[in-house]
Amino acid sequence: MGPVGHNLDKQLPFSWHAKGFATPSQGLEGSSNVMMDSTKILGVQIILIAAYSLIILLGFIGNSLVVYMIVRYRTMRTVTNFFIANLALADLMVDTLCLPFTLAYTLLDEWKFGAVLCHLVSYAQALSVHVSTLTLTVIALDRYRCIVFHLDSRISKKVSFTIIAFTWLVAAVLASPLAIFREYRYEEIPSINLRIAVCSEKWPSESRDATIYSLSMLLLQYVLPLSIICYAYIRIWFKLKSHISPTARSDSHCRRRKTTKMLVMVVVVFAVSWLPFHVFQLAVDLDLVLIFHDYKLLYTVFHVVAMCSTFANPLLYGWMNKNYRNGFLMFFRCQNKPERLYTEGSVRGRSYTFRATTLNDSIKHSTLNGQLPTPV
Repeated sequence: MGPVGHNLDKQLPFSWHAKGFATPSQGLEGSSNVMMDSTKILGVQIILIAAYSLIILLGFIGNSLVVYMIVRYRTMRTVTNFFIANLALADLMVDTLCLPFTLAYTLLDEWKFGAVLCHLVSYAQALSVHVSTLTLTVIALDRYRCIVFHLDSRISKKVSFTIIAFTWLVAAVLASPLAIFREYRYEEIPSINLRIAVCSEKWPSESRDATIYSLSMLLLQYVLPLSIICYAYIRIWFKLKSHISPTARSDSHCRRRKTTKMLVMVVVVFAVSWLPFHVFQLAVDLDLVLIFHDYKLLYTVFHVVAMCSTFANPLLYGWMNKNYRNGFLMFFRCQNKPERLYTEGSVRGRSYTFRATTLNDSIKHSTLNGQLPTPV
């Protein structure tokens, strides 16, 4: 699931200098908090480069494949999959506009990408996190509407695109303060005759406004959405568990249970991976991190854990959903990839099942152009 966090600016260590922290290698004057900086150790830097590179690679490939699958195959173009594609796009934005700059700034201790990217990168990554949170909430509410209230008529694809556009609009508004209240400046360090470029928050009232925004984002991006999502999935789970109609073991019912399990796992991974980072950021806002001797390394480790959520979703799809799993396999077996896949089901595409029991059988019996069976 895509990332969330209060004080999203700290997805990059922009506030490292702004909060007056110093590393031994920098020796900033006026700071009584000289801390260790294990990120300067060669071994640690190699591990960080490897970790960030792996996350970027897996996240880019996995989320690109998710989007490709939904665009390529007609029967994958369902409302739920459109929302999943939106989630994948948000994660792709994190992989391309967050992680490379995070790694560079962590290792270099200086913003070397200019004033434009100083504003753009922070805004883009905040935007992507908002979109991820809103999309996860929309998916939960959509399934709650259909399953708990027995509504067979799903929202139309046109309406789903309108909802997706609305999530980006709301996310753009919520992320805008991080683009507006930002400063790109040069900071002098006379003790070692050094001048470094810094990209940091610049609020009208530094302590009050920054804290208010941070706490607001913690509530709006983590606590409130997860509360809504948990309530929706708990109601869905009990509804599916108590289903006692004669068709309880129908393909439709089983498919709903499997899809719901997959989506619940997406939310669980999202919540667990981001919780340590949220707690640490709250400690930063309350100035409690001064008790840590290696603040920067702790921040980076928690950030790496949070960013793992960007590639976890495609892995979950491939593990828990037969459509995505078979589609991924076909993509990497390009020489055998069929132009058609055999499916059987209603004309409206509401109840598809595999006629072939294996991927090879599917390839042999493929007949429908550009389609995959059993849409989510």
